[in-house]
Amino acid sequence: MSVPVASVEPTTVRPPVSEGLGEGVSEGAGEALRPHAEHAFAAELAALAAQDDRPRPARWRLSPWAVATYLLGGTLPDGTVITPKYVGPRRIVEVAVTTLATDRALLLLGVPGTAKTWVSEHLAAAVSGDSTLLVQGTAGTPEEAIRYGWNYAQLLAHGPSRDALVPSPVMRAMAEGMTARVEELTRIPADVQDTLITILSEKVLPIPELGQEVQAVRGFNLIATANDRDRGVNELSSALRRRFNTVVLPLPESADAEVDIVSRRVDQIGRSLDLPAAPEGMDEIRRVVTVFRELRNGVTTDGRTKLKSPSGTLSTAEAISVVTGGLALAAHFGGGVLRASDVAAGILGAVVRDPAADRVIWQEYLEAVVRERDGWKDFYRACREVSA
Repeated sequence: MSVPVASVEPTTVRPPVSEGLGEGVSEGAGEALRPHAEHAFAAELAALAAQDDRPRPARWRLSPWAVATYLLGGTLPDGTVITPKYVGPRRIVEVAVTTLATDRALLLLGVPGTAKTWVSEHLAAAVSGDSTLLVQGTAGTPEEAIRYGWNYAQLLAHGPSRDALVPSPVMRAMAEGMTARVEELTRIPADVQDTLITILSEKVLPIPELGQEVQAVRGFNLIATANDRDRGVNELSSALRRRFNTVVLPLPESADAEVDIVSRRVDQIGRSLDLPAAPEGMDEIRRVVTVFRELRNGVTTDGRTKLKSPSGTLSTAEAISVVTGGLALAAHFGGGVLRASDVAAGILGAVVRDPAADRVIWQEYLEAVVRERDGWKDFYRACREVSA
């Protein structure tokens, strides 16, 4: 028999993101190292909601147009500036948002470091006002993480009952018409992945122990992320893949776009860590991006020299990590301005994953490209020093 939605009680009460918030941050979020998107950008979400007069799907906080504006950035009629959360083709975001407005789930696919998790979180925050209904996929993710579990004290004392049932994030999203997230779907064992088939096709979650089921209410949908570059990948079955609309997130097309992404994200992270402003180190950010792009693409920027690519992905996310680490070095052990010596060690760690093969590739790149490049002498010396 079907169970009324109200019978699946949420474990927490989630007020609207704009309630009790000031200056774009929730109460206490100033102490959080990484606030959830709905807290960190609460002011922007509230401003969009206040001026959003377009049709909204059931239980959506914003219209699809406003969700896309939140991710891509823009200026509202009242002058409020919405900062870009994703720098990339607009059509990709529009297709992703439109998918969530239908009855098909969304699969964000791409190589590591293409902002799949970042986009997933911000989509959930803009659509549902809550990005925390999350299942983190690993090789050990059990079926209960997607379906439901049991409070064993209650189970032993009273047997199977509603009180003993512990809803998963997916079950809660179904009952409340929210957006659930499944990270690294291809890391989850295949038999556990297929638990999603009935949920996504029939919009129902059976509870055979109680002879009941939970039916998804309008507004429910699911965002999954996956990549096929890391080890430990489990291919999706054709039956499950058909339940998703797949959107591929590409690497940044140009160096300028990647520099913009890295500088924006580093600035956000740096402010939370009281690090120097990223713009003062733009030359080094551009160098890091150039090195990563050339080694990733197997050719120098001018197209004249072919290069061997190392085993790592050298993604935009790794560039952000290298620059953030360099800013920390500059803040605590340097003059406060990002220098070549601050990023050299981070680049070495990102490039040389295989101590034998990657080190040879890195040394060849240093001597054949970096050494001969005008204005890069300090960078060459710093990299040689840490590579010795």
